[in-house]
Amino acid sequence: MSPLDAAPPSSAPRINPLQRIWLREIGMERLWLRPAPAAPRPAVAPPAEVSRQAAPVPPPAAMTEAPAPMPPAAPQAAAGPAAEPAPARPGVPASILNRSGPPPRPAPKAEAKAAEPPPIPVAEAVKNSNLEQLAEQVVACTACGLCQGRRHAVFGQGASPTRWLVVGEAPGEQEDRQGQPFVGRSGQLLDAMLSAVGMSRERDVFITNVIKCRPPGNRNPKPEEIAACSPYLMRQIALLKPERILVLGRFAAQTLLGTDATIGSLRGRIHQLKTDEGAEIPVVVSYHPAYLLRSPSEKARAWQDLKLASRTL
Repeated sequence: MSPLDAAPPSSAPRINPLQRIWLREIGMERLWLRPAPAAPRPAVAPPAEVSRQAAPVPPPAAMTEAPAPMPPAAPQAAAGPAAEPAPARPGVPASILNRSGPPPRPAPKAEAKAAEPPPIPVAEAVKNSNLEQLAEQVVACTACGLCQGRRHAVFGQGASPTRWLVVGEAPGEQEDRQGQPFVGRSGQLLDAMLSAVGMSRERDVFITNVIKCRPPGNRNPKPEEIAACSPYLMRQIALLKPERILVLGRFAAQTLLGTDATIGSLRGRIHQLKTDEGAEIPVVVSYHPAYLLRSPSEKARAWQDLKLASRTL
């Protein structure tokens, strides 16, 4: 036998562990890794002729052509034993070893969202605002949930500077539609009351509310809504510098004076509101015009409150 006949058969192609796993999953590991049959050797020739007639031997068919796909294996019966997980291999995750099909693509990394700066508290945002800037801040305010159901935020209307500051409770339906305080029948009655003591909305009085957005169903505002909105009213008082304040309605009186007393015990006398600058402004409490429309008999007491506010204090 010649040395060529004794040569070992061609070895299987070299693959990495991940390729071996993939071949095993599709059932072609044995076919792919089986050594190819040795090609027939030519007859022995003299050494001189071997060197002259030697030609490159083409690679085995298993190295050049892709193997034919194998039919999928029949599913295992339900009563049969569960498939054993593939043996662990160094450097290959177990999730890849035990899955059927190609390895999953890595999920794209989500871009980190820039952290939004915390909102500036209303009291801090308005402390240096003038009246025009304050009105813009009220219109754009989202400090409490009332902003979600409003049509218009109601900043206020009237003379600036002003002699009287009239403070109501909160905008109603018409105020929310028009963006102005005390409109409709309540507004007409208020204008008549002010005119009776020589006051005009355009010339002498600025009218506003404790809450700048309408609460749903005209309910009383919640404590957190009052806390969010009160800095706007206090800044209005600081900028307008009224000679006196006329408070209309129980809720407005209790909020501005910081008390839970009834309106019957608060009206008929003069209160003092101390500002941040240390000044004191006289405060007179009276009934809300909407209440007077429902209870006309109380108009006489409201007239007494107006005369008390118009006196020289």
